[in-house]
Amino acid sequence: MTDCTGDHCVTCADEAVPAVVVRLLDGGLADVDIGDGRLEQVSVALVDTAVGGTVLVHAKEAIGVVT
Repeated sequence: MTDCTGDHCVTCADEAVPAVVVRLLDGGLADVDIGDGRLEQVSVALVDTAVGGTVLVHAKEAIGVVT
């Protein structure tokens, strides 16, 4: 997992960024690829997604699905 060192940080960015779901985890969480192979663990509790789906992430929360 990354430590907010890139151009965008899923944890503290002021914008939603697209991310690809790599792995669904227990508790409504998922590992997502935010680009360049960097993974972040985020909540997907508010969206209906699957592995391979693209979600918009803001503050470690998936807030929408990109179709």
